[in-house]
Amino acid sequence: MRMSPARMSRETLLPLLAAHVMAHGLADASLRPLARAAGTSDRMLIYHFGNKDALVAALLDYLVAGFADALDSAFPQARSASRRACAETVYAVTGQPAFAPFLRVWWDIVAGCSAGNAAYLAAAGGMMEVLLEWVVDHLPASDPDPAAGARAVLTAIEGAQALRAVGRGDIAEAGLAALEGRPA
Repeated sequence: MRMSPARMSRETLLPLLAAHVMAHGLADASLRPLARAAGTSDRMLIYHFGNKDALVAALLDYLVAGFADALDSAFPQARSASRRACAETVYAVTGQPAFAPFLRVWWDIVAGCSAGNAAYLAAAGGMMEVLLEWVVDHLPASDPDPAAGARAVLTAIEGAQALRAVGRGDIAEAGLAALEGRPA
């Protein structure tokens, strides 16, 4: 279904583009399939976003906000009891089927970063800043150094998710459990 140009805006296009990327991944996203998914033309996407890199950056910003919202919805309302508890809860939550599309897109971004894609590197850096802030807000109120704690927790989460992605969730779970007895 084509969207009326009068009703089209970045704000109306982003959810449609995000749904397509969440279903199909980001690795091979090009303007024509994205435009088709949004019910518009590739020229209209360029009109609204300026160029493909700006479109991808806006799309990634939109997706990270959606990821943070999804984490907020799935995460217990209270702050975590410890850094380890925060990491374990995020690991458990992101292992749910609802998070699989987010993680698939994340691994596409990581692959692009490892290839030196400047747009992905910039977007991933911004995404990590948002996630660090999210972790700080979910650490215990008594954490002696929330900024350092968030870095440690995010490192543990990313490593655990990578291990789970390659079929070694057993190592990830053992690693998270080993955080007991020492500050993260």
